[in-house]
Amino acid sequence: MKPTPVRRILWVIAILVALGLLMAGLAQAQTSDPAIQVTDDRGRTVTLPRPPQRIVSLLPSLTETICALDQCHRVVGVDRYSNWPEAIRRLPQVGGGLDPDIEAIVALRPDVVLMATSSRASARLESLGVAVVALEPKTHADVQRVMGKIGQLLAVPDAQRVWRHIDAAVEAAAQSVPPAARGARVYFEVNRGPYGAGTSSFIGETLTRLGARNILPASLGPFPKLNPEYVVRADPDLIMVGARSAEGLAERPGWGRLRALREQRLCVFSPEESDVLVRPGPRMAEGARLMARCLASKAVPAAKAGAASIAPMPVRRP
Repeated sequence: MKPTPVRRILWVIAILVALGLLMAGLAQAQTSDPAIQVTDDRGRTVTLPRPPQRIVSLLPSLTETICALDQCHRVVGVDRYSNWPEAIRRLPQVGGGLDPDIEAIVALRPDVVLMATSSRASARLESLGVAVVALEPKTHADVQRVMGKIGQLLAVPDAQRVWRHIDAAVEAAAQSVPPAARGARVYFEVNRGPYGAGTSSFIGETLTRLGARNILPASLGPFPKLNPEYVVRADPDLIMVGARSAEGLAERPGWGRLRALREQRLCVFSPEESDVLVRPGPRMAEGARLMARCLASKAVPAAKAGAASIAPMPVRRP
């Protein structure tokens, strides 16, 4: 039986509707957020269906990097040490970065958890179905790479603009160091132990760019634990240390003989300044300026200190 004209019209309408629905579906698929793939510092490729909107960050430098990319609003929880920018202080804290509170993290329903490769929490979280990306910058190249990884994860275009700003600002800080301060032999103590910042660390790389000489060679690693006698034998021209570690510095065995302490060539950074200095992230430029001020005010002989191109940094002494 031949189809009637009415049936032909209905068939045409049905076909057009089906084609319309198909085209709408294709358009929606093309405009929806694409899947995200990132290979982290463990060498693991993490795939997410879309850019994460709920992030728990367990490393201060990663927290600060997310915020430097103008994505602070995606962070729903942090470790106890993440404290910058100010908005981060109002977020739930889930314990330490190395051994956080797993239940507290899961309760925040994160799309992804960012943490250091040294954290012990990754396996437990992944067993509970939580996506984990482990990133741990230790050098300038690492910082630049991690900027790109986080930008890729968050689908932020040109995340490297933050690195370009850091790099330019560190170079400007280097230009501000007076010639008389260049070549000063520096010991930078990261924390009690003592642990120092070696030449191969991001702090050591910044010191090198500022024209200083690090007493800790690259062969010792980025942040080696030292025998205090090592520093006594090296007898640095200048010591940089945080206020948390500075108390009793001169009472360490043999340290009373150090020229840097006898001549008070010592820069003691406040807890807030120390946070800036020891975090390999977007505030590295500010850290470079702090170290440059220290070099200008303390590494320059007293007769030449007045010629320093930047103002001396306030110094606290133990």
